[in-house]
Amino acid sequence: MQQDNGVKNHGWRGSETFWLDAAHRVLIESGVESVKVMSLANALDMSRSSFYWHFKDRKALLNALIKRWREQNTGNLIMQTELYAETITEAVLNLFDCWINPQLFDAPMDFAIRNWAQHSTDLKEVLEQTDEKRISAIKAMLCRFGMSHEQADIRAHTMYYTQVGYISMMVQESLPDRLERMPAYVENFVGQYPTRSEIARFKSRHRNSISGLS
Repeated sequence: MQQDNGVKNHGWRGSETFWLDAAHRVLIESGVESVKVMSLANALDMSRSSFYWHFKDRKALLNALIKRWREQNTGNLIMQTELYAETITEAVLNLFDCWINPQLFDAPMDFAIRNWAQHSTDLKEVLEQTDEKRISAIKAMLCRFGMSHEQADIRAHTMYYTQVGYISMMVQESLPDRLERMPAYVENFVGQYPTRSEIARFKSRHRNSISGLS
């Protein structure tokens, strides 16, 4: 193991984002137990003292990871439910952008947080509150298009739990296949099939993601 001699990388301390990105990668790949200050410092070839320039301690780093998760995944999901849409099917496809675009919704991070919450009472409570907040946003989206509160509640839960199942089961599905199935998912969730133009706009938003796979 490398010694923490305080002179690695010629005194460069990195940045808060630099350390947080590294912790993010470790959390996803190995779980929260592996997110440790010395291990991160060694992996980054940095001094341990450089970490403390940006974070008070490991707990502060873990809190920053949770904050990132909430801001990206929950913040973006709510934003997508509030986007302008002329029809309920277009609104659902706006939400479905989250399941395709990792910049909007980091599915591996969500999976890692759920695993972490199994061993943290505090985080489990945060996760439960977060799930309800996301479901409430989906329900509000459905209600805007005239769906009753009772129907919107059931459909919002079904829609959200389906995606959580995808994440928790680590379903392996090619992006082209998933895009082809999504209009039928919309129909199952809200009882209407998207129009051709809505499907075309949805697929066009993710064309670069598909081309990147080839």
